[in-house]
Amino acid sequence: MLAAGAALLLAPATLSALPANQESEHVVEAGETLNGIANRAEVARDQIIEANALEPPYVVRIGQKLKIPRAPSSEGKAAQRTIAARPEDSSLASASSYVVQPGDTLGSIAIRAEIPRVLIAEANGLSSQDAIRVGQKLTLPRTQRHTVATGETGFDISYKYAVPWEQIAIANGMDANASLPVGKVLLIPTIIDAPRQSTPVAAAPAVAAPAPKPAADRFAWPLAGPIRRGFTPRSASDHHDGIDITAKRGEAVRAIAPGKVIYAQKDPDQFGNLVVVDHGDGWHSAYGSLQKITVKNGEDVFKGERVGLVGDTSITRLTELHFEMRKGGKPVDPMDYLPRQP
Repeated sequence: MLAAGAALLLAPATLSALPANQESEHVVEAGETLNGIANRAEVARDQIIEANALEPPYVVRIGQKLKIPRAPSSEGKAAQRTIAARPEDSSLASASSYVVQPGDTLGSIAIRAEIPRVLIAEANGLSSQDAIRVGQKLTLPRTQRHTVATGETGFDISYKYAVPWEQIAIANGMDANASLPVGKVLLIPTIIDAPRQSTPVAAAPAVAAPAPKPAADRFAWPLAGPIRRGFTPRSASDHHDGIDITAKRGEAVRAIAPGKVIYAQKDPDQFGNLVVVDHGDGWHSAYGSLQKITVKNGEDVFKGERVGLVGDTSITRLTELHFEMRKGGKPVDPMDYLPRQP
């Protein structure tokens, strides 16, 4: 059973095509929640509860069929009036930000921007029911779609898009610790950078750019210890995407370079407590089998900062760190990029 929680993304075309006052039917899937279904369907949670005669604590089950009421709301009417009055707003469908105008609602902006309301709310620190004010500047997160492939995990997808898995889970109304079914289509929320100003700037004196530091100088070891198992490329039948470093339980695991934490939670499939750091330039590092995580999603870390404590693997029960490095999303042998062990 699934506890009520964050927002779910249903196919917007299916919902918007329904005539007013009609009900649609939705079959609950793994990881979905009542609040998420309500947010994405643009329907109050209480309306779904009433339409389905749900009893407290309002838990939904996988495979359960829910009626989704489509009664017109005042917000929906306002959105229709706003759209009719602003044919020039078609450009909003590709904009990265928007300044709220008189008569706007979060729902009407979401419709014109072609972005689920819950994603706009999440990107701007709002609940989906929060009022917006005239003159307020909203960030409009753009989305990509990703189909889960065989063997993919949440942190694989975080790696690929450099978006914290927690944000992806929220955007899709999933429990962040739920397993990912193969073939599931995920919406990946991304923030598009605002266009750069074209105003010419006085040219600065030409200065030779410093040569990039060798990788061995850029990265440090996450901890010291013997390598129990090394890296094996994916072309091999016994491939291993990283290295396993033997260490004492509770020993500090440290970031190999400055960066931003994009994943800091339990991986439901194989790596236990896992931290992934984005170091820029396509570089990522991953620290698995942790006893405890000591950083949070979205947090900036410096080189040598503690990100967790050594734990044990669920397979061998050995106390060790599973460590990976990736460049452009592809696993690389850390031994080729780390300095000699201290």
